[in-house]
Amino acid sequence: MGEVRDPQPVKVFVGILTAATPALAKLHESLEEQFGPVDCESELLEFAYTDYYEPEMGAGLRRKFWGFSRLAVPDALVDLKLFTNRVERALAIDGKRTVNIDPGYLTAARVVLASTKDFSHRLYLGKGIYGEITLMYQKKRFQALPWTYPDYRSEAYHQYFRELRRVYMAQLAQSGSAGGKDGLPAW
Repeated sequence: MGEVRDPQPVKVFVGILTAATPALAKLHESLEEQFGPVDCESELLEFAYTDYYEPEMGAGLRRKFWGFSRLAVPDALVDLKLFTNRVERALAIDGKRTVNIDPGYLTAARVVLASTKDFSHRLYLGKGIYGEITLMYQKKRFQALPWTYPDYRSEAYHQYFRELRRVYMAQLAQSGSAGGKDGLPAW
C-alpha cells in the first residue's frame, strides 16, 4: 500500500485574453492583491488561433501570461478558477466579457489548466471545476497532448512556460520544499 503524502507546491499563473489591453494594468493590480507579486510575465502575444471569442470580446485579441511568486497547493486551482470567473463577470460590459482569464498551475512535469467544461480528458476537481493537463515536460521540453489547444502548442507559449518553470525550479531549490501544505495559500 502506498503512503499518502502532501503534494509539492505548484506555480500559479494566469493567461489573460483581451482586446482591451489598456485594462491590463488594473487587472494586474487586482490579481496581485489576491495571488501575490508577478514574478514571470510574458510579452503581449498575438492571438490568431480562433475567432471563437470575437463575437463576445471583439477583434484584435492579445494574450498575456503572469506567473505569481507565491506558491500554492494544487487543489487551490478550484478557488483560483472561481475567483477569476468573478473577476471576468465584474469586468464585463453589457453582459459581454472584456477579458478571458485562464488560470492554471505549473509543476516540474506539467502545465494544468482549470475549466468549467467537462470533457473526456478532464478530471472533476470540485465546485463545478475541472482540471486538464495541457502540456507535459519531457526530454527538456514541453510536449502537447492530443487535446492541447493550438495556442498552447505554439513556441511563444512554450518559451514562456520554460521561463516560468525555470523560476519555479529556482524557488523550490531555494526553499528546499519537498511538499507539504504549511504556509501555502489555498485561496
